[in-house]
Amino acid sequence: MSELLAPAGNIEALDAAIGEGADAVYVGLKSFNARLRSSNFAWNQFEAAVQAVHKLNKKIYVTVNTVSEESETERLYRFLGYLNKVGPDGLIVQDFGVIRMCQEFFPNLELHASTQMNVESAAGVNLLSKVGLKRVVVARELGLEEVKKIKESTNCEIEMFVHGALCVSESGLCLFSSYLGGKSANRGMCTQACRRFYTAETSEGEKQGYYFSPSDLQLIEKIPDLMDIGVESFKIEGRMKSAEYVGSVVSAYRYLMDHYKEDRKGSIAAAKRMLSTDFARSKTTYWYNFKTNEDGVLNAGSTILNPNQAGGTGIYLGKIEKITGADDEAKQKAREAVSEDSSPEDYQIAMAYIRGGNYDPDPGDSIRLHKKDDTGRVSHKVRSVRIDEDGRRWIDIPRGFSRGDEVYLLQTKSMSKRYPRVLPSDIGKYRQQPGDEVLPILDLTPVDKKELSYFPEGLYVQVSSISDLFAVQSMSPVRAILELNFETKNDLVNKKTVLPFSKKQIIISLNPYCPESSANELLDVLNYLVEDGFKSFIVNNVAHIGMLKNKNVNMIAGPYLYTFNRWAVSWLENQNIGAFITPQENSRKNLNLTFDQNVRDRVMVTAYAYPALFRMRFKMPADYDFMYFWDKEETPFKVLSNPDGAVVMPEYPFSILDRVDQLKKDGIKRILVDFSRCKVSRQEIKLVMNSMLKLQPIQNCSRFNWKDGFYNPEKIEAFKAATDKNYQKNDRIKSNGSNYSRGINKYNKNNFKKGRKR
Repeated sequence: MSELLAPAGNIEALDAAIGEGADAVYVGLKSFNARLRSSNFAWNQFEAAVQAVHKLNKKIYVTVNTVSEESETERLYRFLGYLNKVGPDGLIVQDFGVIRMCQEFFPNLELHASTQMNVESAAGVNLLSKVGLKRVVVARELGLEEVKKIKESTNCEIEMFVHGALCVSESGLCLFSSYLGGKSANRGMCTQACRRFYTAETSEGEKQGYYFSPSDLQLIEKIPDLMDIGVESFKIEGRMKSAEYVGSVVSAYRYLMDHYKEDRKGSIAAAKRMLSTDFARSKTTYWYNFKTNEDGVLNAGSTILNPNQAGGTGIYLGKIEKITGADDEAKQKAREAVSEDSSPEDYQIAMAYIRGGNYDPDPGDSIRLHKKDDTGRVSHKVRSVRIDEDGRRWIDIPRGFSRGDEVYLLQTKSMSKRYPRVLPSDIGKYRQQPGDEVLPILDLTPVDKKELSYFPEGLYVQVSSISDLFAVQSMSPVRAILELNFETKNDLVNKKTVLPFSKKQIIISLNPYCPESSANELLDVLNYLVEDGFKSFIVNNVAHIGMLKNKNVNMIAGPYLYTFNRWAVSWLENQNIGAFITPQENSRKNLNLTFDQNVRDRVMVTAYAYPALFRMRFKMPADYDFMYFWDKEETPFKVLSNPDGAVVMPEYPFSILDRVDQLKKDGIKRILVDFSRCKVSRQEIKLVMNSMLKLQPIQNCSRFNWKDGFYNPEKIEAFKAATDKNYQKNDRIKSNGSNYSRGINKYNKNNFKKGRKR
């Protein structure tokens, strides 16, 4: 029997999930998870939840599905030690470093590969299974036939999303939010920039729309087929959703899973009726109705994208017009609505006047608030309504929101249910927390002189076509990197094109998305290339490692095999990988912390590129007749579409070419200029070479996160504390907090803009 796995972003959602019959729940704690903006569980709440859920013969998994920087690894080690003591049923992980730490120190922790690990083929599943992972959450961009084929080709458990929000990007490959302001999707800080309102330059002039805001996944009709092929776990997305939402979705899928064998058609119809109160976005089955990869690439875009669909979830209620303080009665209602052990931030409220929608929320209704700068989204149940002398209607909202923030209706009171409490009323006895253990030192393997003969010092240049290989000859690279795509694959295998470099001098770079429907074809191509004399490959997916592991070739870990800490590097070393291209969203500081001086000969740094901000496993729909678009800040982007899918890129490049001397002083002597997805011109080659040789910055370029690193919420908290202390010292705190707000907004704005053109 397949498992029904439900989200529990807070205690109320946990109650709803278990109350409606979920077999298991997945939760996040206050760090190291991909939904840092949801409420998440405190230490004692989590410990109590594990024991309470186990007493009900249910399972509980904890998300550790982000990548960690080197400076965070000791805290990660202590966190894993805490989890090892508490005993959840499994950890959902993305970072190879977590796998490596658990192998070394916590072998009893069961590991599940997160969808963020970007696994969409049997080759990837089997490699992870061989290194000890019990389950893989496959990528969301897969069809029924692909899932079936994976299931037939592995003994590993398969978990898949069946309902909830989708990412327009291929799983785990989005850099958009990180590029715009350091808020990396790989670190739980995604601002969902893809769902914003954009202006496009079309053949008919400028047009506006939510061009990349995807519909929500709903596979209720596919559940019988997926159960029949043996998928072990069906996952509902929604750790940021209300308890009412979780309860209603779980009840629908539970009903169908329990009754489809006796009345398939009738139980599907009943389950769909149960989902009719879901106020989320329009629904899609995404890839599940396409028989071939080609059919999906051509048509899936029109099933998931709708430019007229706003990015928000639920029914639009309007924007916050005014905010004032809450009276004692409203504060008391908010306090009574949460558990006794809740922290004060869980019930601190203000009163808001909302304007612009067509429905006035009542007490008991669930709403969702979206900050206008996309820095936060919070679900909230309304407890108090007040009508002022002017007839305006004020409702309670969580503190931290301001004028102009949007509000959506998720559920009405009539849809609400009360569920038995899962946690005990007194959780005071649960006191375990991460300790102060010292992480043992891990030294990466020093480089043997002959070991990296395929990885010499110097300039590397990457291109996407054979013609561009000829164009970059003038740059005299020590190695040329050729992207394996629909065009170059045909040239290399069928046309046997004459190449301007020897096969020893060419490195083949593999696409980070490796779907099951084309995995066998890729394996055949790789076998041909190896037999034809190509010996060096950049691998960007765990499936690539499995395909090449025993072929006596050189594997270089590409930027999509995320190496943000030395434990992740060590895990990849154990897969026979000896060289590494650091992720494009990495920073200089973290790179130098990860790789000591004596191992930096293993590292290549991208110094120039047009980063793939997000990749889509489909061509743009026919009515998307544009290449260029821009956001409200007038930052330009472009979208390219071909038989491999579509990709969004910045109009201006990322460049640290003028920092090459600094890199060399740091011990980084392998520099990559990446012209992927571009038509290389003499003018651009000249621009690049001048910048590198004369150490002059390129105008309008981005530094990405190279200098400032990732956005750090802890720095924000430190700034708040320092601001408060300063105002108290000078006795200048004002009752409306206007100076404080300006300080915080200025800090946020500066951090948010740091990735934009300069």
